[in-house]
Amino acid sequence: MHAMKLFITLFLFIISTTACMRKQVLTEEEVIEVIKRFDEGWRNQHLTAVDAVLAPVYVYFTQSGGTFSRDSVVQTAGSPSYILQSMNRSEFKVKLYENTAVVSTRWQGKGTYKGVAFNEDQRCSITIVKRNNKAEILTEHCTPIKGNRIFH
Repeated sequence: MHAMKLFITLFLFIISTTACMRKQVLTEEEVIEVIKRFDEGWRNQHLTAVDAVLAPVYVYFTQSGGTFSRDSVVQTAGSPSYILQSMNRSEFKVKLYENTAVVSTRWQGKGTYKGVAFNEDQRCSITIVKRNNKAEILTEHCTPIKGNRIFH
């Protein structure tokens, strides 16, 4: 009888552990959805929406080789000095690995930031992780798409 209780306990433990592990597997649908929520937050200057999809240790790698902190990104998203006239994200290519995704996208946007006009056409690499059953953006790096390709 003791062996049967031990077996049942062990069996239930394995099932619950496996179920928890499965929940942490990230899907392509979750990846696309979190990026869309991020973009909508930017489009509508809704810093709370942007904040909600970023991992606590999020970092943006700038085109000039620097980094932009999570807090700075959230503040910029809600800033009246950042105005988007138009934006579009396309060309999603998602690579999944358990609870992590690396996503290549094309981001095109036009607007002004602190009075300076911009018209961007960029290839972005976004890293997304799933933790505590929630997909979050961990890092992002965008590079201008140039007409003259040097290496690739």
